[in-house]
Amino acid sequence: MGGKTLKRADLAEAVFRKIGLSRTESAHLVEMVLEEVCSTIAKGESVKISSFGSFLVRSKNERVGRNPKTGEEVPISPRKVAVFKPSNVLKERILAAHEGRPAADNDDSEMELEDLRAAE
Repeated sequence: MGGKTLKRADLAEAVFRKIGLSRTESAHLVEMVLEEVCSTIAKGESVKISSFGSFLVRSKNERVGRNPKTGEEVPISPRKVAVFKPSNVLKERILAAHEGRPAADNDDSEMELEDLRAAE
């Protein structure tokens, strides 16, 4: 699974190319979106992005762990963790990509990008 990792700069570059904002504006827009997502999750709220997935905050109870080196039992305190649950649309796209077949045609974001390009 050693593919390319998508970074903030890559997202900003995609916004620059597809939407037409300046590079500075594109980077600022990406930062604003990511900040909004992060601050919402930090407040313990969920973030749902249609056709992509949901970021949720889960509470984990206290449990007993084990030090693998010594075998000693160690209590792990209760905590909250962020988890990502992919949408069925994203799951289908991933499956289609691995099977080498086209994904289902219910991807609204792809159509919206095409509409934006046509409007230019």
